[in-house]
Amino acid sequence: MLTKEEAKKIIDKVLAYSKADEMSVQFTGTRTGNIRFARNTVSTTGETENLSLSITAVLGKKVGTSTINEFDDESLEKAVRRAEEIAHLAPENPEYVSMLGPQTYQQTTGFVESTAEMGPRKRALLAVDSIKPISENKLSGAGFLEDSARFEALGNSKGLFGYNRETSVNFSVTVRTEDGTGSGYGSADFNDVSILDTRTATNIAIQKAIASQNARAVEPGKYTVILEPLAGGELVQFMIRSMEARTADEGRSFLSKKGGGVRLGEKLLDERVTIYSDPMDSEIPGSPFSEEGVPYGKVYWFDKGVVKNMVYSRYWAQQKNVSPLALPGGFTMLGGEDSLADMIAGTEKGILVTRFWYTRWLDPQTQLYTGLTRDGTFYIEDGKIKYPVKNFRFNESPVIMLNNLEALGKPVRVRGNMVPPMKIRDFTFSSLSDAV
Repeated sequence: MLTKEEAKKIIDKVLAYSKADEMSVQFTGTRTGNIRFARNTVSTTGETENLSLSITAVLGKKVGTSTINEFDDESLEKAVRRAEEIAHLAPENPEYVSMLGPQTYQQTTGFVESTAEMGPRKRALLAVDSIKPISENKLSGAGFLEDSARFEALGNSKGLFGYNRETSVNFSVTVRTEDGTGSGYGSADFNDVSILDTRTATNIAIQKAIASQNARAVEPGKYTVILEPLAGGELVQFMIRSMEARTADEGRSFLSKKGGGVRLGEKLLDERVTIYSDPMDSEIPGSPFSEEGVPYGKVYWFDKGVVKNMVYSRYWAQQKNVSPLALPGGFTMLGGEDSLADMIAGTEKGILVTRFWYTRWLDPQTQLYTGLTRDGTFYIEDGKIKYPVKNFRFNESPVIMLNNLEALGKPVRVRGNMVPPMKIRDFTFSSLSDAV
């Protein structure tokens, strides 16, 4: 983990070697540790460190890039010359936009010292907190924990410089019953390891595994569903990643209007749906800048169901005479006050879904996706969970889903986003799956 001053010193040295019209440098350093267990026994553990520097040289509209992980003067100068050589040989990029000058970036809060200092002993203790209750319940578990500390720095020949550092710790566990008919899943991710409770996440997976044994087949069709945050968040995440203005302008997006134009300013979702990104959010802090150096700020993508913003690359922003807008790493979807128990109690007939997997895109213009339920799917009747059901394949669009909204719970952090549990009517299950 280089400091801001150490990273800038190396970047400035690289830029001083440049003979190109423009040059930019991206410098990253990562320490990553992990521990993995299967069948209640640790199988692998390790830690890696890596420093990497990427140099981009521009000659007119011809671009060349080289990377290096040696930082003596001779190696740095050689990498600069190589980037320039590649640029000489490259065809012109008609969409090249000149580099940004100096920018002002916010100071984010994503770096936590205790996470950065994690070592083998801490990882082992967190793994034991998961393995022990699984073994005590005579179940079989497989889990993975990964922690990282990272810095990123960027600079260019026009005077831009940015530096950010962040940490993360991610845990997931799958628990199976001895007969193989029940499966449960638990996960957690934070910037601060002191918040991580692997035992609690594991106990959820244990409960799901035991409760999902000997699932019954239920006819596919349209159901009221209660989507836990992992399930609902997956589909919402795909939608947010599709907010690019260019694809909308070119008629290739769910944000495209028939006959031309985009749906900016239109009410597209239920009025209870508000989704925004903010790198300064204390729950999901992120980087303050994009790879091109575009500053991130708080951006609303949907406000009370209305499309408020779309992502503009620097090139497309120039074509449309607007400011560039990049998509930060995480998003927050506002929720409501209902708990999962409240949603279940208020459901006459429906399905509770723990999570989806193998989700794939079917149609970008309608945001139609397909995938499978997994690790705990349950039938609800008269406000109670009656029995586990076999997994389904679904065909559904998050746009349709968020227009069929019946209730929202309190958002929780899942996979770097803040997502509430959701109750949705007329969710489409197209077929059954025999997978547990």
